[in-house]
Amino acid sequence: MLLLVGLGNPGPNNNNNRHNIGFKIIDAINQQFSLSKQKPKFKGLLTTGNIDNKKVYAIKPLTFMNNSGVCIKELIDYFKIDAKNVFVFHDDMDIDLGKVKAKFGGSSAGHNGIESIDKNIGKNYSRIRIGIGRPKNNSTGAEHVLDNFSSEEKQSIETLTNNITSSISTLIKKDLDLFSSQVNQKQ
Repeated sequence: MLLLVGLGNPGPNNNNNRHNIGFKIIDAINQQFSLSKQKPKFKGLLTTGNIDNKKVYAIKPLTFMNNSGVCIKELIDYFKIDAKNVFVFHDDMDIDLGKVKAKFGGSSAGHNGIESIDKNIGKNYSRIRIGIGRPKNNSTGAEHVLDNFSSEEKQSIETLTNNITSSISTLIKKDLDLFSSQVNQKQ
């Protein structure tokens, strides 16, 4: 069993902000692979299905970014999913807009959602870091992640989302370097 997690904040006001890129990825995976209808469970919106003959759960935690780990801990405990089979999609300001870096384990680099997950399930899971770029003008990091994507940026993110879903088979085989390479080459 695999768990795909998309980080973000609930609510319509947050739909298009940079912090919610994980939610967008999960929505695209749900659609591409015809996963079940989203149901509120484990403090999140849960879907299930199969990708490449593997049982997959996908969730968007509704606990707000800073408490994402609470949702994930409940779900993996209930379904007995090993943390090494968890894949978390999240925003990263240290990566250029539209680029991806996937890795196993590591530090949170100050990302509150990742810190929450680390506290709740440990650090031995895969992180798919999705570039949102650095703040422009004089905005702070906190302001930047909560700002909406511009119309120009939305096009780049849509392309990225399509590239991620078309390379998901490589990701679930845990070939993280090849996955990153495939997604970034298509940009």
